Amino acid sequence: MFQVVMLNDDYTPMEFVVVVIQEYFNKDLETATQIMLKIHLDGRGVCGVYTKDVAATKVDQVLEAARKAGHPLQCVAEPVE
Repeated sequence: MFQVVMLNDDYTPMEFVVVVIQEYFNKDLETATQIMLKIHLDGRGVCGVYTKDVAATKVDQVLEAARKAGHPLQCVAEPVE
């Protein structure tokens, strides 16, 4: 299994991160906000755990949404230890 991790940056608005987490990871507003705060405070946060193919697709979707919105948001998939 692979975890999808979003990385903090100093440019992407927190509101955009919350919307992306809600839209692509099916989280409610409260959960999405908690994940966003973890990303902001710890530099990274896990958005979900999926099979390798699904995780790769989620990463692509997040990076594409960020690119279209003009944000430098980064997202990676890592094997679950």
